[in-house]
Amino acid sequence: MKKLLLLITIVLYSMVNFAQDATIVKYKSSFMINFIRYVGWPDEAKDGDFVIGVLKNKAIAQHLQRQTSGKKFGYQKIIIKEFKSVDEITNCQMLYVSRVINFGKNSQAISTKLENKNTLIVTERNGSTDDGAMINFVVVDNKLKFEVSSTNAEKFGLKLSNSLVSMSNAIKV
Repeated sequence: MKKLLLLITIVLYSMVNFAQDATIVKYKSSFMINFIRYVGWPDEAKDGDFVIGVLKNKAIAQHLQRQTSGKKFGYQKIIIKEFKSVDEITNCQMLYVSRVINFGKNSQAISTKLENKNTLIVTERNGSTDDGAMINFVVVDNKLKFEVSSTNAEKFGLKLSNSLVSMSNAIKV
């Protein structure tokens, strides 16, 4: 009987966590789409398609694909590209780096891949703005929030709007 109760508890806990994860994915995707409007993009970033790269997070990529299907940012068609490794990263205006990638250890390689590109780097690992991320998702008191680094954005030729900075949870300069 105890084993059955334990098994039921584990299954229910897993189901609740899965539902929470799906909700968080939905919110992160929505935030990312909205971040686009709050960034000052240089003219070079406005040519061709608007590419959002997703590194090692299939759920985010799929949700972004559903959200952006047939949509445009200005005159640019929004394209979602999935990358399975840092080596696969190509030119994109926004790059989402999953928490399974240790951004601290890979930040230099990612920056090198995006050198001379105007790419907004969005992460979900504590301390990532210290390693070069411009926006980092954090969970505070069981609430999804984000922190920003305007300094890191400026290094990539991007300007974060005051509105975006004021909406963030923890502002780092």
